Amino acid sequence: MADHVAAVCRSCYYQLRQLRSVTRLLSSEAVKAVVHAFISCCLDYCNSLLTGVNDGLLRRLQSVQNAAASLVTGTRRCEHITPALRHMHWLPVRQRIHYKLVSLAFHALSGLAPDYLAGDCQLVAESGRRSLRSVERRLCSVPCQNSKFGDRSFAAAGPRAWNELPFSLRDTALSLTVFNAHLKTHLFFHLV
Repeated sequence: MADHVAAVCRSCYYQLRQLRSVTRLLSSEAVKAVVHAFISCCLDYCNSLLTGVNDGLLRRLQSVQNAAASLVTGTRRCEHITPALRHMHWLPVRQRIHYKLVSLAFHALSGLAPDYLAGDCQLVAESGRRSLRSVERRLCSVPCQNSKFGDRSFAAAGPRAWNELPFSLRDTALSLTVFNAHLKTHLFFHLV
C-alpha cells in the first residue's frame, strides 16, 4: 500500500507543479475544475482499498489534498487549510475513503452492485438467521475475520461501516442521489 500511496502523491505533486504556472491565467472556477480533474479524481480512484491503512499514509494523501486546496483558494503556507477545505465542501481524505466504502455498501444492499459485491453485504433480516429485534434497525451481518487484512476487506469493512451510520441513513429505499447527499452532509459535520 505504501508504494501505491507514494505513486499517487508523486503524480499529484507533479500535476500541481504544472498547474501552478497556469493558475494566474484561469478563472477561479476553471482552476477548481482542473484541480478536481487532475487531483481529486486521482485521490478518489480505488480509495476504498485504503480502508484501515495506517495514519502515516493517510497524512501523505491529506497533504496532497491540502496543497490542491491551497492552489485553488490561494491560501498561503502559514494559514490553516481547514477553513478552505470546508469552504469548498471537500471531505478530508479519511472521510472520502469512508464515503466510498459506505456508498459501495449502499449499492450492494439496494441491488445496484454486481453479484460479487452484493454477496458480501447483506442485512441481518436477509442473511437467513433467526428473527431478532435488531432486524428493524437495518443492520448488516458482519463476518468474523481472523486477521487485520481480513478486517480491511469489503466483506467485513463494508457492513461495519454501514452499521455505524445513523438509523435515518440506513434506508435502502432512498434514491442514490439523496443517499449520497445525506451521507456527505453526515460525514462533513460528524468526522469519522
